[in-house]
Amino acid sequence: MSETVGDYVLTRLREWGVEYVFGYPGDGINGIVAAFGKADNHPRFVQSRHEEMSAFQAVGYAKFSGKVGVCAATSGPGAIHLLNGLYDAKLDHVPVVAIVGQTARSAMGGSYQQEVDLQALFKDVASDYLVEVNVAEQLPNALDRAIRTAQARRAPTAVIIPNDLQEEEYTAPAHEFKQVPSSPPSIPHPVLLPRHDELLRAADVLNAGEKVALLVGQGARGAAEEVRKVAELLDAGVAKALLGKDVLPDDLPYVTGAIGLLGTRPSYELMRDCDTLLIVGSNFPYTQFLPEFGKARAVQIDIDGSMIGMRYPTEVNLVGDAGGTLRALLPLLERAENRAAWREKVEQNVAEWWETLERQAMLDADPVNPMRIVWELSARVPEDAIITADSGSSTNWYARDLRMRGRMRGSLSGTLATMGPGVPYAIGAKFAHPDRPVVALVGDGSMQMNGLAELITVMRYYRDWADPRLVVCVFHNNDLNQVTWELRAMGGSPKFEESQTLPDISYADAARLFGFEAVAVATPDELGPAWDRVLAADRPALLDVRCDPEVPPIPPHATFEQAKSTAEALLKGDANAWHLLVQGAKTKLQEALPGRR
Repeated sequence: MSETVGDYVLTRLREWGVEYVFGYPGDGINGIVAAFGKADNHPRFVQSRHEEMSAFQAVGYAKFSGKVGVCAATSGPGAIHLLNGLYDAKLDHVPVVAIVGQTARSAMGGSYQQEVDLQALFKDVASDYLVEVNVAEQLPNALDRAIRTAQARRAPTAVIIPNDLQEEEYTAPAHEFKQVPSSPPSIPHPVLLPRHDELLRAADVLNAGEKVALLVGQGARGAAEEVRKVAELLDAGVAKALLGKDVLPDDLPYVTGAIGLLGTRPSYELMRDCDTLLIVGSNFPYTQFLPEFGKARAVQIDIDGSMIGMRYPTEVNLVGDAGGTLRALLPLLERAENRAAWREKVEQNVAEWWETLERQAMLDADPVNPMRIVWELSARVPEDAIITADSGSSTNWYARDLRMRGRMRGSLSGTLATMGPGVPYAIGAKFAHPDRPVVALVGDGSMQMNGLAELITVMRYYRDWADPRLVVCVFHNNDLNQVTWELRAMGGSPKFEESQTLPDISYADAARLFGFEAVAVATPDELGPAWDRVLAADRPALLDVRCDPEVPPIPPHATFEQAKSTAEALLKGDANAWHLLVQGAKTKLQEALPGRR
């Protein structure tokens, strides 16, 4: 039996070591779907409830495995559904390959059913590499280049294959004019390093500093040990961009935690008071949270020269691999006695901040304080757990209250900040690491948007995972809470009930219907035992916590304008104004109390 183009696509994916294709079927990829059947489902086809979820699952898999994620969808509507997940990959620099069907070549341009101009559709999101395969000889080069480009440029790519071509016999490219061969699947891993004179200039800046701060992002993940050595040599504090939350553990006394709107007071103080800044593997966009211009000398390390020197006036820009560059830089750095007081102050701020967070988390609320949900998890979560977070007010508590330690990993939609990836990221994480527990922190808005449907996907596959624990924690406040607070704090507008209030349902009851272990929590005393129960479950579990929407996700360094806008919103008739004022006052008061130290 001859090999079809669809068969060859899977053969080549296997040669690349691809284990999973996250997708949803349709007649635009019938030839590829049929090939999965002939190949005994290898690589494995992972079926979601919606193509957008397949793309998110591929992103989550790529983020937590370090490999290329692959997703597949049919022509027209299926391809359109992939877009949000692919943009999430593009903006967070994640390698994902989309394999997409198209109407038959003979029907193209004829306004045929489900015909969409896919090259125009994917032109931006897959701008690093987009190709339509119209003859068999274009493979394997097209697929190989899509995978190599995704990996090399940390970006989504797309391969469009018309459905009639998928069923044709595969013929390899010949050694002749206008045919393009390819090489055996392999990805080189070069270590890009700056020139020595550039390293010397960077060392001069860093050695001259008396109050050194580091800002690390996801690009520093493979350089954690080097970052730690630099921080300890220079007596520096280390702040983390949100996508870099898992680069260093939070039990290091000089790690100040997240930075920015969702950040911590020690990170704010670190940036405010430093005289020297080293940025490693981060494209953190909010300049207002970095040192005042002219106050600090700065050095940046990034592997992408096009993204360097964009956020702060950096004096020395080092284009190179984070780990290799720091290893080359370390012998040039000098310890200095005059930095000890700075490090001591940083560590004092960090210790007092954790005390503040504990006091804030333990404050009474109506009915449960959302900060306490993550605080109680943080005390119990296994040291090899993977945490996914969705976009919403719950993201604040993930950023501030979750204490990373051990081998813990965590991620979210950092740049696109789209709603909906929390549960599909968790599914992707389980396929990347089936032997590790995964926890998804998700708002009720995202659960209603798409999370509930993906619980079905979890139940379909969990028996294949060595560790069946996938815990979904729902922050149940019946409010699109982050936007409600943005209306108040940024626009001075009261909550608009018609747009912000969500229908009230029991997520625990829905999860039980699907076969989950499910626990509903309505009082703070139930929270700790509930976490113990779901983290010890022998199958996927869901924690449905009714929490207070009026606990303010206000940054510890809130501006006067933000406070003024919030006050204006309350005066205009916000329905929960009094309760909101009380919760806000209690929360902010904890920051003013002296620490035990």
